[in-house]
Amino acid sequence: MANIYQYQSANVRRTWLMFVVFFLVLGALGYAISAYYGDPSFLVFAIIFSVVYSFISYYGSAKIALLLSRAVPIEKQDNPMLYNLVENLTIADGLPMPKLYVTPEMQINAFATGRDAEHAAVAVTAGALQRLNKDELQGVIAHELSHVKNRDILVSTVAAILAGIIALIADIFLRSLFWSGGFGGRGGGRNNEAGEVFFIIAIVLSILAPIGTMLIQFAISRRREALADASGVLLTRYPEGLISALQKIAADDVPMRAAKDSTAHLWIDTPFKGKGTSWWHKAFMTHPPIEERIKALRDMGGLPSQEA
Repeated sequence: MANIYQYQSANVRRTWLMFVVFFLVLGALGYAISAYYGDPSFLVFAIIFSVVYSFISYYGSAKIALLLSRAVPIEKQDNPMLYNLVENLTIADGLPMPKLYVTPEMQINAFATGRDAEHAAVAVTAGALQRLNKDELQGVIAHELSHVKNRDILVSTVAAILAGIIALIADIFLRSLFWSGGFGGRGGGRNNEAGEVFFIIAIVLSILAPIGTMLIQFAISRRREALADASGVLLTRYPEGLISALQKIAADDVPMRAAKDSTAHLWIDTPFKGKGTSWWHKAFMTHPPIEERIKALRDMGGLPSQEA
Protein backbone atom coordinates (compact mmCIF):
# COMPACT_ATOMS: atom_id res chain seq x y z
CA MET A 1 0.00 0.00 0.00
CA ALA A 2 1.33 3.44 -0.90
CA ASN A 3 2.36 5.66 2.00
CA ILE A 4 1.43 9.31 2.38
CA TYR A 5 4.63 10.57 0.75
CA GLN A 6 4.10 8.38 -2.29
CA TYR A 7 0.54 9.68 -2.52
CA GLN A 8 1.77 13.29 -2.35
CA SER A 9 4.23 12.61 -5.17
CA ALA A 10 1.47 10.91 -7.14
CA ASN A 11 -0.70 14.01 -6.70
CA VAL A 12 2.05 16.18 -8.18
CA ARG A 13 2.42 13.78 -11.14
CA ARG A 14 -1.34 13.73 -11.54
CA THR A 15 -1.35 17.52 -11.68
CA TRP A 16 1.23 17.59 -14.48
CA LEU A 17 -0.67 14.84 -16.33
CA MET A 18 -3.83 16.92 -16.13
CA PHE A 19 -1.95 19.88 -17.59
CA VAL A 20 -0.72 17.74 -20.52
CA VAL A 21 -4.16 16.28 -21.24
CA PHE A 22 -5.72 19.71 -20.87
CA PHE A 23 -3.43 21.37 -23.40
CA LEU A 24 -3.95 18.49 -25.83
CA VAL A 25 -7.72 18.86 -25.56
CA LEU A 26 -7.47 22.65 -25.71
CA GLY A 27 -5.18 22.46 -28.73
CA ALA A 28 -7.54 20.09 -30.55
CA LEU A 29 -10.55 22.25 -29.71
CA GLY A 30 -8.80 25.51 -30.65
CA TYR A 31 -7.45 24.04 -33.90
CA ALA A 32 -10.84 22.68 -34.94
CA ILE A 33 -12.55 26.00 -34.25
CA SER A 34 -9.80 28.00 -35.98
CA ALA A 35 -9.92 25.66 -38.97
CA TYR A 36 -13.69 26.01 -39.18
CA TYR A 37 -13.48 29.80 -39.26
CA GLY A 38 -10.34 29.74 -41.40
CA ASP A 39 -8.63 32.03 -38.91
CA PRO A 40 -5.86 30.94 -36.47
CA SER A 41 -6.59 33.85 -34.16
CA PHE A 42 -9.08 31.80 -32.13
CA LEU A 43 -6.39 29.24 -31.27
CA VAL A 44 -4.01 32.05 -30.27
CA PHE A 45 -6.77 33.63 -28.18
CA ALA A 46 -7.54 30.30 -26.49
CA ILE A 47 -3.91 29.77 -25.51
CA ILE A 48 -3.38 33.32 -24.21
CA PHE A 49 -6.72 33.28 -22.38
CA SER A 50 -5.92 29.90 -20.78
CA VAL A 51 -2.52 31.03 -19.52
CA VAL A 52 -3.92 34.26 -18.03
CA TYR A 53 -6.98 32.53 -16.58
CA SER A 54 -4.84 29.74 -15.06
CA PHE A 55 -2.46 32.23 -13.47
CA ILE A 56 -5.26 34.31 -11.94
CA SER A 57 -7.22 31.27 -10.78
CA TYR A 58 -4.20 29.50 -9.29
CA TYR A 59 -3.22 32.44 -7.13
CA GLY A 60 -6.74 33.73 -6.46
CA SER A 61 -8.79 30.53 -6.17
CA ALA A 62 -8.70 30.48 -2.36
CA LYS A 63 -9.95 34.05 -2.09
CA ILE A 64 -12.68 33.36 -4.64
CA ALA A 65 -13.85 30.21 -2.80
CA LEU A 66 -13.93 32.02 0.54
CA LEU A 67 -15.78 34.96 -0.98
CA LEU A 68 -18.39 32.71 -2.61
CA SER A 69 -18.99 30.93 0.71
CA ARG A 70 -19.26 34.28 2.56
CA ALA A 71 -16.51 33.19 4.92
CA VAL A 72 -15.33 35.61 7.61
CA PRO A 73 -11.76 35.41 8.99
CA ILE A 74 -11.37 34.81 12.72
CA GLU A 75 -8.51 35.14 15.20
CA LYS A 76 -7.81 33.27 18.42
CA GLN A 77 -9.80 35.71 20.54
CA ASP A 78 -12.88 35.20 18.36
CA ASN A 79 -13.07 31.44 19.00
CA PRO A 80 -10.30 30.14 21.30
CA MET A 81 -11.63 26.56 21.24
CA LEU A 82 -11.53 26.28 17.44
CA TYR A 83 -8.18 28.05 17.16
CA ASN A 84 -6.53 25.85 19.80
CA LEU A 85 -8.00 22.70 18.26
CA VAL A 86 -6.61 23.56 14.81
CA GLU A 87 -3.28 24.69 16.26
CA ASN A 88 -2.80 21.42 18.15
CA LEU A 89 -3.58 19.35 15.06
CA THR A 90 -1.21 21.33 12.85
CA ILE A 91 1.61 20.93 15.39
CA ALA A 92 0.96 17.18 15.55
CA ASP A 93 0.92 16.93 11.75
CA GLY A 94 3.89 19.23 11.14
CA LEU A 95 1.86 21.79 9.19
CA PRO A 96 1.92 25.60 9.37
CA MET A 97 -1.12 27.17 10.98
CA PRO A 98 -3.73 27.89 8.28
CA LYS A 99 -5.95 30.94 8.24
CA LEU A 100 -9.30 30.23 9.88
CA TYR A 101 -12.71 31.28 8.59
CA VAL A 102 -16.32 30.81 9.64
CA THR A 103 -19.25 30.92 7.24
CA PRO A 104 -22.77 31.90 8.37
CA GLU A 105 -24.32 28.69 7.00
CA MET A 106 -26.23 26.49 9.45
CA GLN A 107 -25.51 23.33 7.49
CA ILE A 108 -22.82 21.15 9.10
CA ASN A 109 -19.88 21.42 6.72
CA ALA A 110 -16.28 22.58 6.30
CA PHE A 111 -13.63 22.94 3.60
CA ALA A 112 -9.95 23.64 3.05
CA THR A 113 -8.54 25.70 0.23
CA GLY A 114 -5.29 27.32 -0.88
CA ARG A 115 -2.58 26.39 -3.35
CA ASP A 116 -0.20 24.89 -0.75
CA ALA A 117 0.31 24.40 2.98
CA GLU A 118 1.85 27.85 3.40
CA HIS A 119 -1.20 29.53 1.85
CA ALA A 120 -3.92 27.24 3.20
CA ALA A 121 -7.22 28.26 4.74
CA VAL A 122 -9.78 26.20 6.64
CA ALA A 123 -13.40 27.30 6.84
CA VAL A 124 -16.14 25.80 8.99
CA THR A 125 -19.82 26.62 9.03
CA ALA A 126 -21.61 28.14 11.99
CA GLY A 127 -23.76 25.01 11.98
CA ALA A 128 -20.70 22.80 12.49
CA LEU A 129 -19.52 24.91 15.42
CA GLN A 130 -22.94 24.79 17.06
CA ARG A 131 -23.92 21.17 16.44
CA LEU A 132 -20.67 19.20 16.62
CA ASN A 133 -18.96 18.34 19.89
CA LYS A 134 -15.22 18.78 20.30
CA ASP A 135 -14.30 15.23 19.21
CA GLU A 136 -16.50 15.48 16.12
CA LEU A 137 -15.15 18.89 15.20
CA GLN A 138 -11.62 17.61 15.67
CA GLY A 139 -12.35 14.78 13.23
CA VAL A 140 -13.69 17.21 10.65
CA ILE A 141 -10.73 19.59 11.00
CA ALA A 142 -8.26 16.68 10.80
CA HIS A 143 -9.97 15.63 7.56
CA GLU A 144 -9.53 19.11 6.10
CA LEU A 145 -5.91 19.41 7.23
CA SER A 146 -5.26 16.06 5.55
CA HIS A 147 -6.37 17.63 2.28
CA VAL A 148 -3.71 20.27 2.84
CA LYS A 149 -0.95 17.80 3.71
CA ASN A 150 -1.87 15.38 0.90
CA ARG A 151 -1.77 18.28 -1.58
CA ASP A 152 -5.35 17.46 -2.56
CA ILE A 153 -6.16 21.16 -2.69
CA LEU A 154 -3.52 21.61 -5.40
CA VAL A 155 -4.98 18.82 -7.53
CA SER A 156 -8.60 19.87 -7.00
CA THR A 157 -7.78 23.53 -7.68
CA VAL A 158 -6.00 22.69 -10.93
CA ALA A 159 -8.81 20.30 -11.96
CA ALA A 160 -11.44 22.98 -11.33
CA ILE A 161 -9.42 25.61 -13.22
CA LEU A 162 -8.85 23.40 -16.26
CA ALA A 163 -12.46 22.22 -16.35
CA GLY A 164 -13.59 25.85 -16.16
CA ILE A 165 -11.33 26.92 -19.03
CA ILE A 166 -12.50 24.12 -21.33
CA ALA A 167 -16.13 24.93 -20.53
CA LEU A 168 -15.58 28.66 -21.18
CA ILE A 169 -13.82 28.12 -24.51
CA ALA A 170 -16.54 25.72 -25.64
CA ASP A 171 -19.24 28.15 -24.52
CA ILE A 172 -17.61 31.05 -26.39
CA PHE A 173 -17.54 29.01 -29.59
CA LEU A 174 -21.13 27.79 -29.31
CA ARG A 175 -22.37 31.31 -28.60
CA SER A 176 -20.38 32.66 -31.55
CA LEU A 177 -22.28 30.27 -33.82
CA PHE A 178 -25.58 31.83 -32.82
CA TRP A 179 -24.28 35.36 -33.37
CA SER A 180 -22.66 34.55 -36.71
CA GLY A 181 -25.31 32.18 -37.99
CA GLY A 182 -22.66 29.50 -38.22
CA PHE A 183 -24.94 26.53 -37.62
CA GLY A 184 -25.28 26.20 -41.36
CA GLY A 185 -21.84 24.58 -41.44
CA ARG A 186 -20.13 27.39 -43.37
CA GLY A 187 -16.45 27.63 -42.48
CA GLY A 188 -14.71 30.82 -43.43
CA GLY A 189 -11.54 30.34 -45.44
CA ARG A 190 -12.30 26.67 -46.20
CA ASN A 191 -14.33 24.95 -48.90
CA ASN A 192 -17.76 23.83 -47.83
CA GLU A 193 -16.83 20.16 -47.39
CA ALA A 194 -13.79 20.89 -45.19
CA GLY A 195 -15.75 23.52 -43.31
CA GLU A 196 -18.48 21.02 -42.50
CA VAL A 197 -15.92 18.47 -41.24
CA PHE A 198 -14.25 20.95 -38.91
CA PHE A 199 -17.65 22.25 -37.86
CA ILE A 200 -18.69 18.76 -36.73
CA ILE A 201 -15.37 18.18 -34.95
CA ALA A 202 -15.60 21.53 -33.18
CA ILE A 203 -19.20 20.91 -32.10
CA VAL A 204 -18.41 17.42 -30.77
CA LEU A 205 -15.36 18.63 -28.86
CA SER A 206 -17.26 21.64 -27.51
CA ILE A 207 -19.91 19.34 -26.07
CA LEU A 208 -17.83 16.36 -24.94
CA ALA A 209 -14.70 18.13 -23.64
CA PRO A 210 -16.45 19.97 -20.77
CA ILE A 211 -18.32 16.80 -19.81
CA GLY A 212 -15.11 14.76 -19.84
CA THR A 213 -13.19 17.25 -17.72
CA MET A 214 -16.13 17.47 -15.30
CA LEU A 215 -16.20 13.68 -14.88
CA ILE A 216 -12.45 13.67 -14.22
CA GLN A 217 -12.98 16.36 -11.61
CA PHE A 218 -15.70 14.26 -9.94
CA ALA A 219 -13.49 11.17 -9.90
CA ILE A 220 -10.61 13.09 -8.31
CA SER A 221 -12.90 14.62 -5.72
CA ARG A 222 -14.41 11.27 -4.68
CA ARG A 223 -11.01 9.60 -4.34
CA ARG A 224 -9.47 12.36 -2.29
CA GLU A 225 -12.35 12.41 0.21
CA ALA A 226 -11.84 8.75 1.06
CA LEU A 227 -8.11 9.25 1.58
CA ALA A 228 -8.62 12.40 3.69
CA ASP A 229 -10.99 10.45 5.95
CA ALA A 230 -8.29 7.82 6.53
CA SER A 231 -5.50 10.39 6.95
CA GLY A 232 -7.59 12.42 9.38
CA VAL A 233 -8.25 9.38 11.57
CA LEU A 234 -4.54 8.53 11.56
CA LEU A 235 -3.89 12.05 12.83
CA THR A 236 -6.47 12.03 15.66
CA ARG A 237 -6.19 8.31 16.47
CA TYR A 238 -9.90 8.48 17.20
CA PRO A 239 -12.09 7.27 14.31
CA GLU A 240 -15.26 7.57 16.41
CA GLY A 241 -15.00 11.37 16.26
CA LEU A 242 -15.12 11.61 12.46
CA ILE A 243 -17.63 8.75 12.22
CA SER A 244 -20.01 10.56 14.57
CA ALA A 245 -19.53 13.82 12.66
CA LEU A 246 -20.27 12.09 9.34
CA GLN A 247 -23.41 10.56 10.83
CA LYS A 248 -24.62 14.03 11.84
CA ILE A 249 -23.71 15.38 8.41
CA ALA A 250 -25.64 12.56 6.72
CA ALA A 251 -28.74 13.33 8.82
CA ASP A 252 -28.43 17.07 8.23
CA ASP A 253 -30.92 18.36 5.66
CA VAL A 254 -30.37 22.09 6.23
CA PRO A 255 -29.87 23.73 2.81
CA MET A 256 -26.81 25.86 2.14
CA ARG A 257 -27.72 29.26 0.75
CA ALA A 258 -24.29 29.85 -0.77
CA ALA A 259 -23.90 26.40 -2.39
CA LYS A 260 -22.08 26.72 -5.72
CA ASP A 261 -21.17 24.14 -8.35
CA SER A 262 -17.69 25.66 -8.64
CA THR A 263 -16.88 25.05 -4.94
CA ALA A 264 -19.01 21.97 -4.16
CA HIS A 265 -16.02 19.62 -4.40
CA LEU A 266 -14.18 21.53 -1.64
CA TRP A 267 -16.63 20.77 1.18
CA ILE A 268 -16.33 17.68 3.40
CA ASP A 269 -19.72 16.63 2.01
CA THR A 270 -21.91 17.93 -0.78
CA PRO A 271 -23.48 21.31 0.10
CA PHE A 272 -26.54 20.52 -2.04
CA LYS A 273 -28.97 19.16 0.53
CA GLY A 274 -32.53 19.59 1.64
CA LYS A 275 -35.61 20.43 -0.35
CA GLY A 276 -35.06 21.80 -3.81
CA THR A 277 -31.90 19.80 -4.56
CA SER A 278 -31.90 19.21 -8.30
CA TRP A 279 -31.67 15.80 -9.96
CA TRP A 280 -28.42 16.99 -11.55
CA HIS A 281 -26.70 17.39 -8.18
CA LYS A 282 -28.07 14.07 -6.99
CA ALA A 283 -26.87 12.27 -10.13
CA PHE A 284 -23.40 13.84 -10.27
CA MET A 285 -22.29 13.88 -6.66
CA THR A 286 -18.76 15.12 -6.00
CA HIS A 287 -18.45 12.97 -2.86
CA PRO A 288 -18.74 9.23 -2.19
CA PRO A 289 -21.80 8.16 -0.17
CA ILE A 290 -21.31 8.85 3.54
CA GLU A 291 -22.40 5.28 4.34
CA GLU A 292 -19.38 3.98 2.40
CA ARG A 293 -17.06 6.43 4.14
CA ILE A 294 -18.32 5.42 7.58
CA LYS A 295 -17.97 1.72 6.77
CA ALA A 296 -14.38 2.26 5.59
CA LEU A 297 -13.55 4.12 8.81
CA ARG A 298 -15.12 1.40 10.96
CA ASP A 299 -13.12 -1.25 9.11
CA MET A 300 -9.97 0.83 9.50
CA GLY A 301 -10.46 1.26 13.24
CA GLY A 302 -11.62 -2.30 13.83
CA LEU A 303 -14.97 -1.00 15.03
CA PRO A 304 -18.18 -3.05 14.79
CA SER A 305 -20.61 -2.06 12.08
CA GLN A 306 -24.01 -0.67 13.00
CA GLU A 307 -25.61 -3.93 11.87
CA ALA A 308 -23.47 -5.95 14.34
